[in-house]
Amino acid sequence: MVPCPYCAELIDTGLSTCPHCQSKLTIAPVAAPDAAAAPSQSSSTVMIWLLVIGGVVMAGICVVGIMIALLLPAVQQAREAARRSACKNNMKRIGLALHNYHEMYNTFPPAYIPDSDGKPMHSWRVLLLPFLNQAPMHAEYDFDKPWDHPDNLAVTRFTPPVFRCPSAPGQTNTTHYVYVTGAGTSFEAGKGIRLAEITDGSAQTLLVVESHDKAVPWNKPSDLEVTELGSSGPATSHLGGFHALFCDGRVQMIPDTISFEELKALLSPSGREAVRDF
Repeated sequence: MVPCPYCAELIDTGLSTCPHCQSKLTIAPVAAPDAAAAPSQSSSTVMIWLLVIGGVVMAGICVVGIMIALLLPAVQQAREAARRSACKNNMKRIGLALHNYHEMYNTFPPAYIPDSDGKPMHSWRVLLLPFLNQAPMHAEYDFDKPWDHPDNLAVTRFTPPVFRCPSAPGQTNTTHYVYVTGAGTSFEAGKGIRLAEITDGSAQTLLVVESHDKAVPWNKPSDLEVTELGSSGPATSHLGGFHALFCDGRVQMIPDTISFEELKALLSPSGREAVRDF
């Protein structure tokens, strides 16, 4: 059945005259196309394209994820290499400052300046400030007051970047570059040492070491006691060892495979121990 084009009544297909309005049907009405079929086919096509596009997008996301996973270790290694290089440069600057201090005073600075009772009062790092482009801070610092007096804490509230390893964790006011002090080292009981007293040779004796697990406020007269050393030396965030500044100004990465006896020999200024080259 189809609708008459004149009266819209339903009639059989193929008639020449409408039985309802008697109109001549010069063109026989034909059945209208199934309206539901076309949209169905169109919807199916759209759905297929959406699935294809979605698959391409998901594949792209997977590829990007794989590329990030592959590149991330390389990026992290590159960043650590840059931080490690910056740490080494910090120690070289400290070494140059220590030698300039020695040239002026004919001795390396002691680990600390004591008060009248022998209590540590000021750190060697504060003494080194004029030789690290920090003369204004040194000029404001009051050596008649202890390091933790509010006046001195106000002066030293900003840590000179040269005293911080970029790879080290911890608070921003801490330092990771310390003397090793105590019996058998170059720094005993708050005393400095002259190059002439380092009879083991300046290239075979350590002056400063890097220690991330012994971070202290940079202006505090506190360092690393030789009795606090682990069996493989100071611990750091660097892979494989720690930076060390030798008395000749050289900075070298000391492997964490070093034995405790070798490390003690490097810390001794006049023990005449046989040590290997690093």
